[in-house]
Amino acid sequence: MWSTNREVAAGDVVIIWQTRDLIQPLLITPGKDFNNRFGHYKHVDFIGIPYGSKVGSRNGKGFVHLLRPTPELWTMALPHRTQILYLADIAFITSWLDIRRGSCVIEAGTGSGSFSHSVARTIGSTGHLYSYEFHEARADKAREEFIRHGMEDIITLTHRNVCKDGFTVENSVDSVFLDLPAPWDAVDHAKKALRKDCPTRICCFSPCMEQVLRTVNALNDAGFTDITMYETLLRPHEVQQLPSPLPLSHVVDKLKRMEQNREEKRLRQIANASKRKREDDSKGTESDKRARTDESSALEDNNDQDGSKFQITPPESAGVGVATDSSQVEATPAKVNLSKASPEVRGHTSYLTFARLVPTPNPTAEIIEGNAVAVS
Repeated sequence: MWSTNREVAAGDVVIIWQTRDLIQPLLITPGKDFNNRFGHYKHVDFIGIPYGSKVGSRNGKGFVHLLRPTPELWTMALPHRTQILYLADIAFITSWLDIRRGSCVIEAGTGSGSFSHSVARTIGSTGHLYSYEFHEARADKAREEFIRHGMEDIITLTHRNVCKDGFTVENSVDSVFLDLPAPWDAVDHAKKALRKDCPTRICCFSPCMEQVLRTVNALNDAGFTDITMYETLLRPHEVQQLPSPLPLSHVVDKLKRMEQNREEKRLRQIANASKRKREDDSKGTESDKRARTDESSALEDNNDQDGSKFQITPPESAGVGVATDSSQVEATPAKVNLSKASPEVRGHTSYLTFARLVPTPNPTAEIIEGNAVAVS
């Protein structure tokens, strides 16, 4: 697959990362230019630069990153000729079909080649992928990409209607993946292509439930077992760092202090009212009474302010929410990581129908083997 050199060379395919939502492949060709909203670039400026580098534009408006292609990046950047499989479905299918290094796999419905690139990396040079595409123009375009990416020894691409003509191999593959409008028409052909000396697996990718029902009936009729259907949905999680919550004892102590402050304030108000009443009864003219009343009100306001300050600033012994020394700051974690699931889930892509084909014993072969043992 793709170049393994550390630096970009002429003829390499690189991934131009512009933003999270704007990623595209680029074939490095000396003499050509690359233009986008972030500036103007010449292909010769990319040659000799290590993969992963940040390259500024010639006019200084912006920059891009040059990344080495991987199947994951290719899925995000490839030119869409058809609806493609994305990483969540690809990973699940690869795992369930038990595709590994050295496996032989059939893919019916090459499309844009997203699944093909991932399977080619998984099976490696010791495995093989037989890919079939009904549309001739799409097959020719995919073949060009496989050759350009160095996969011609791993992938054999055939322009063929597998629902009508079947596959070009028999009794030789470990798993079959059908991405077809009518996968039930290809189930019998897939059974012929699967190995009969060990358990093998099949997966059908269908966007509609009606297709799933017809496919399940065809799999049952063909003798497949363990038929199951899955739907893969992505639920993003938002991770945040928040201050660590205080222990419950700290909260209880704070509530007790607040209650105590309110009680002290109430007692001060009662004491001030009683004092004013005694002074009013014992002496003074009306003006003196007003002067003393104003003075008492000012005193009460000062006491209230002192009480509020006392309420805001907790005593040292409580230790609630505020660290009074460096040892307490070190003992209490500063922040904790919290994950919140997004209420919105990305929409449906397709249903994945899986099944297994278990080899059945051959009675004739067993009789012949038994007779041979008896004769000997």
